[in-house]
Amino acid sequence: MNKYRQFVYKRYEFDVDTRHLRLYYGYDDVLEFCETYHFDFQFVDYSEKALERTIELLFFMAGVSYYKLYLAPEIVIRAGQIDQAMADFLSKTYSRGLGEFFYVNQLDPKRVVQFPINSSELPPLSITDNQGKLIGLGGGKDSLVSVELMRDQPKVATWSLNHRSQLEPLVARIELPHFWITREWDQQLVTLNQKGALNGHVPFSAILACVGNIVSILSGYRDVMVSNESSASEPNLKYKGIDINHQYSKSLEFEKDFQISNKRLFDEGLRYYSFLRPFSELRIAELFAKIGFDKYQGVFSSCNRAYRHSENVMFWCGECAKCAFVCLILTPFVVPSKLLSIWGGTNLLLESSLDNTYRQLLGIAGDKPLDCVGEVKEARVAMRLASERYPELKKYEFDLPADYNFRAWSPHAMPTEVFAVLKDKLS
Repeated sequence: MNKYRQFVYKRYEFDVDTRHLRLYYGYDDVLEFCETYHFDFQFVDYSEKALERTIELLFFMAGVSYYKLYLAPEIVIRAGQIDQAMADFLSKTYSRGLGEFFYVNQLDPKRVVQFPINSSELPPLSITDNQGKLIGLGGGKDSLVSVELMRDQPKVATWSLNHRSQLEPLVARIELPHFWITREWDQQLVTLNQKGALNGHVPFSAILACVGNIVSILSGYRDVMVSNESSASEPNLKYKGIDINHQYSKSLEFEKDFQISNKRLFDEGLRYYSFLRPFSELRIAELFAKIGFDKYQGVFSSCNRAYRHSENVMFWCGECAKCAFVCLILTPFVVPSKLLSIWGGTNLLLESSLDNTYRQLLGIAGDKPLDCVGEVKEARVAMRLASERYPELKKYEFDLPADYNFRAWSPHAMPTEVFAVLKDKLS
């Protein structure tokens, strides 16, 4: 696909009056793309140097959506500073985060994306006044568990990227301060894909992490808190000897890499971490059933199809692997009439059209679906629990690991005092 020789990071422009950020990329001197962000909230007094640095990081990360079109052999940087550590971080995130893209397009998964270095080591900037926690709101059960566990802490707010019409009823029910951000990617992506340019999954959560940094600076909050579970670190499949993880940029590995990057750039003034990292998806489902399901029924959705770029209403499709998995893990903990009302009374566990999906989730037929779903072992535990309610599910035959406890705490990378809050809440 080397139709072009160079992929160029051309420039970025931030207009403080309109609150618009524009990122420009190109291929050779032939194609130019512009991606736009709008930060729809009042800004606090902020460090311009810190803002510049967060914008640069997003500029480099968001370029992956355009780089993947043709995979030009050379990357050119015309704006922004990249030192050795930044080049290494970006190279790893692109190379690992595009794993599914390489697999789907049958490309070499060992491909290394090389970023050029144009700066000596970047000194950290000191941010001393920011306090509080920004919880990234995706519209699903995980972030709502974080909201309910953290809402009584000092200075807590939520933020979201796009899908405002879907999320407004949810935000209203949460009743915390909220920061709205919209992103418009260049529509040339669609037309070029139709003409044969490569398409596929990108490390979107890495882009979200970078947007969160900017929101942190502009809003005066210190912590960017996400709700990625321990299961996100498990690969979906192996391709040519390389682990492929649909959720790489939600993994603990990426989280730690991003933390190292933030500490290098901002010292301790800007922090990023997952609040739910110690938990399995099944444990999160159990918590959500207790503290969030009734409160948010009708205004939340964990179906990824509901958040496609073209959608503007909240729904559950009832056909995808994510819907199938969420139905599975909530079944042991939610009254059937309440749970099944999500899908109009249909029990997805008993739908013949989803039989193969469940076999994949259980690790008894093919690879795990390329979607944000949990580990095989927790799917098996959930299915065993669900079969107590629906004996028909005993048709799925599998072994359970004798030493697996879905309520066990897993490793995490959150600050000590934040983890103490979590432990106290669940003690």
